Amino acid sequence: MSQKHEVPSAGGDRPDLQADCGNCFGLCCVALPFAASADFAVDKPAGKPCANLQEDFGCGIHARLRDKGFSGCTVFDCFGAGQKVSQVTFGGTDWRSAPGTARQMFDVFPVMRQLHELLWYLNEALTLPPARPLHKDLRRALGETERLTRGSADALAEVDVAAVRQDVNALLLRTGELVRATVPGRKKNHRGADLIGARLRGADLRGANLRGACLIAADLKGADLRAADLIGVDFRDADLSGADLTGSIFLTQAQLNAAKGDAATKLPPALSRPAHWK
Repeated sequence: MSQKHEVPSAGGDRPDLQADCGNCFGLCCVALPFAASADFAVDKPAGKPCANLQEDFGCGIHARLRDKGFSGCTVFDCFGAGQKVSQVTFGGTDWRSAPGTARQMFDVFPVMRQLHELLWYLNEALTLPPARPLHKDLRRALGETERLTRGSADALAEVDVAAVRQDVNALLLRTGELVRATVPGRKKNHRGADLIGARLRGADLRGANLRGACLIAADLKGADLRAADLIGVDFRDADLSGADLTGSIFLTQAQLNAAKGDAATKLPPALSRPAHWK
C-alpha cells in the first residue's frame, strides 16, 4: 500500500490511472478493512489506520511487506484513485490535519477506486483495433465516468457504482467478443468457472473467455492466453511461468501481482513484471 509504495501499476500512457502514493494520504492503509489471513498478518477494521502507517503517510515496513505477512498490500492497486481523492476531491487537505473530513474521505475512496478501474478498462478498449465499431460508445462511457470522478465528495457518495459498472461492462463484454473473434476456430468458454488448482499447463487458451473465472493456484505454466478476456480473473497463486499473456485483454497489474511467474512469462507492454517473481 503506501510508502510511497512502488508497486507497478496499470495505466499505460495514463499516469492518472497509476498509483502515486507520494500524493496520497495513505487511504488504502486506512479506509479499507482487512482480516488476518495468508494475505494480512492482523485484523484491521475500515477507517482505522494500519499500525505500519507513518506520520508522512508512508509504510514503515514497505520493503518487508511480504516477509511481515502483508502480501495483500503488495497486490493492491488503486488505479490512481488515492491521489485523485486526496488532491482533487479534497484539494490536498489530509484527514489528519482536518479530522472532520476523515469519514467522508474514507467512504469516497472505494467509490473512486471502482470508477478508476472502469477508466482503465475503457482506455484499454479504445486501443483495441477490433473494437473500433464500439469506439463511439466507449468514448461516451469514458467521458461520463471521468465526469463522475470529478464530482464533489457529496456527489461521489451518491454515485450508483453498480449501475455504472453494469453499463460499462456491457460495452466491455462486446469488446471482448470482438477481440476473441479474431482468433480462428472454436474458443474455450470458462466464464465464471471454478478452476481452483486446475492443471492447465501448456493449455491453448487463445481467445478464451475467462471473465470472472477463479484460477487460484492453477497451473498455467506455458499456457497460451493471447487474445483471452481476463477481466476479473482471480489469479492468486496461479503459476504463469512461461505463459504467453501478450494480447490478452483487461488484465491488470493487481492480477499479475497476485500470481506467480518468471522471466519467461510474456506480458502485455502496459504491465510490469512483479518484483517477487522468480
